[in-house]
Amino acid sequence: MSRKIGFGLLWVGFVTYAFLFAPPQQPDTFELITKISTGEWEGINPLIIALFNIMGIVPMMYGCFLFSDGKGQKIAAWPFAVGSFFLGAFALLPYLTLRQPNPNFTGEKNWFIKIWDWQITAILITLGAIALAIFGIVNGDWNDFIREWQTSRFIHVTSLDFCLLSLLFYALLDDDFSRREIAKNSILRSIILVPFFGILAYLCLRPALPELSLENTVEENQSDRQLIGK
Repeated sequence: MSRKIGFGLLWVGFVTYAFLFAPPQQPDTFELITKISTGEWEGINPLIIALFNIMGIVPMMYGCFLFSDGKGQKIAAWPFAVGSFFLGAFALLPYLTLRQPNPNFTGEKNWFIKIWDWQITAILITLGAIALAIFGIVNGDWNDFIREWQTSRFIHVTSLDFCLLSLLFYALLDDDFSRREIAKNSILRSIILVPFFGILAYLCLRPALPELSLENTVEENQSDRQLIGK
């Protein structure tokens, strides 16, 4: 319950800050978003371009967690996952507030969950994130970015959104470890200590989600009831 309250308060606080205390919205924000989206990048700070596009990759990273996690939840994960492409943590925090601990994956993996569980999916996401990070860091103007961060609500809130999303992964990791039967002394549990890039490495190296058929699930439940009866 304390986790739910914490995520709920964090969501309220982030929304309040973004709309009441962040720098004002600039009149050219929509034009900037349109140009970045359509590839008209001339004259735009590469750091802003990289940040905007990475914010499209982060929801894909979350998809590698959410769709398997959501299978055992009373609420569907996909609306929040889709919403995170447009609203980032504003859409993800309500899911973290409402979800229940889900350390087990039962039943068969459908094709959709298999796609998000494939190692090749994680590798493609990682390559895209690394390419964008290198592009922004090597070519970007940090002084200009700081000025934009101080004066533009879009850049300011997007930057904070990225930082927040990079940390919220850790709310889902313990259950993912359990579902994949990752040992407590595994190197994978150390890799994740590096924010964002550690999560990318984990996605590329983690074992596949074990698939348990419905028939086996029923048999296990029957065995458990027999043991309890004894």
